[in-house]
Amino acid sequence: MLQIRNLNISHKKDLHELVKDFNLVLNPGDKAVLIGEEGDGKSTLLKWIYRPELIESYAEAAGAKSSPGERLGYLPQELPREDGERSVYEFFCCEEGFLEKPPWELARLAGELGVPAELFYSEQRMNTLSGGEKVKLSLARLMLAAPTILLLDEPSNDLDMETLLWLEKFILHAEGAVLFISHDETLIERTANVVVHLEQLRRKTTSRATVARMPYRQFLKEREAGFACQEKLARAQQREEKARQEKLHRLEQQVKHEMDVLPKAGSDAAGRLLKKKMKAVKSMEHRYEREGAGRTGLPEYEEAMYFKLGEGVRMPAGKTVLEYSLKELTVSDRVLSRDIFLRVRGGEKVCIVGKNGAGKTTLLRRIAEELLARRDIRAYYMPQNYSDLLPLSLSPADYLSLTGDKEEQTRIRTYLGALKFTADEMKHPIAELSGGQKGKVLLLQMSLSQADVLILDEPTRNFSPLSGPVIRRMLREYRGAVISISHDRKYIGEVCKSVYHLTPEGLLPERGFEMVK
Repeated sequence: MLQIRNLNISHKKDLHELVKDFNLVLNPGDKAVLIGEEGDGKSTLLKWIYRPELIESYAEAAGAKSSPGERLGYLPQELPREDGERSVYEFFCCEEGFLEKPPWELARLAGELGVPAELFYSEQRMNTLSGGEKVKLSLARLMLAAPTILLLDEPSNDLDMETLLWLEKFILHAEGAVLFISHDETLIERTANVVVHLEQLRRKTTSRATVARMPYRQFLKEREAGFACQEKLARAQQREEKARQEKLHRLEQQVKHEMDVLPKAGSDAAGRLLKKKMKAVKSMEHRYEREGAGRTGLPEYEEAMYFKLGEGVRMPAGKTVLEYSLKELTVSDRVLSRDIFLRVRGGEKVCIVGKNGAGKTTLLRRIAEELLARRDIRAYYMPQNYSDLLPLSLSPADYLSLTGDKEEQTRIRTYLGALKFTADEMKHPIAELSGGQKGKVLLLQMSLSQADVLILDEPTRNFSPLSGPVIRRMLREYRGAVISISHDRKYIGEVCKSVYHLTPEGLLPERGFEMVK
């Protein structure tokens, strides 16, 4: 069992509150998903649960954690730099259980993850592997330690379809508790039986944590119904209060009028009566104020970002956006695929899928180089690794500014506000932002570019489940062409009309989207 009591976490730099009075109990069999908008402290909370010292450099925390007899296993969102410099074999040797496992058990584990068993003994450096291969090997090493409580930060990032299905079964069949962060709504819907929702309210000046012991879809349904009911009650009480105040105002005005018109020589008895009436009106006013303090307020919740993309973009349906041919796709003299051909027309939405290490990112990068050099189209490339584009020392506002004039700065800050950035976050170095916030900066730059062709490597990978529907709608309604890589089953099913599987024999069209069901 894992128990957390009265936990408070805040940033050291600006004292921004991430978690307040947080309490959680996880029992064996609990599969808890940790959700919230970008920058709401999900990864920070997970790190603190594993080892509080992991957040000491940037956050302060106070609270109690109890996990008697449990072994905590933690999968970070990104591979630590020191692990990236190690060979795969050295990476596994850091786990004591690795050398004790018999070869047949390692082979079974490799088979489940879809990697060759000999990869465990490879001298290849970890940071040269594909994103999906890094996640798979990190999961494999974690499993060798046999933890009883799993803390997984974005385990679904970059995994191919086959391994995503394996991950679903792995989480469902884990005997101990699992607390995981994921942006894959399908994974969440199929595995989570507990939802932990972190929110930043009132322009990120206060935090709220909700723990609901129910599946994700039920949580969303009950949350929406609860807010609707609360709003209906609050509106009714507001109307009732308005009617009361109007009645009170009429009574007060009537008594004042009577007191004003009372003749100077009027009887003392009449004057005393009017004073009593005024006192009764004031007493009624105070009573209404006391009752008003207990009225139901309008529901408070953190809204998903508001965003529009390419409103002025119009791509002719018959225009040939791309006819790309490649005899061989190679990486380090290793041939990954042959005889590749891809044609994209008009406002077509294309997704390339395939196993981890198949060369999808390498192929998309080459396609991007060709399209970015064209002058008959305006192309924008969003890489899987945001740091490839973003200057981490600049603030979002400075990075997005082209002229630096006051009017442009004001417009950019308005756009960033619509993406749920606070005034402080707009001025923070990009390096201090969460992965999702960095993705939002690129989304805004993409919109400002007025590009009519988007080249997107895992466009939804760092956005919360609550922002996911916004991103999908935005791209579905976009009138330009989209060429993308994704393992997000909802994105593929809702946005992409053409899906191609990258295989050693080239790009093969997928029929019926069986993989996403």
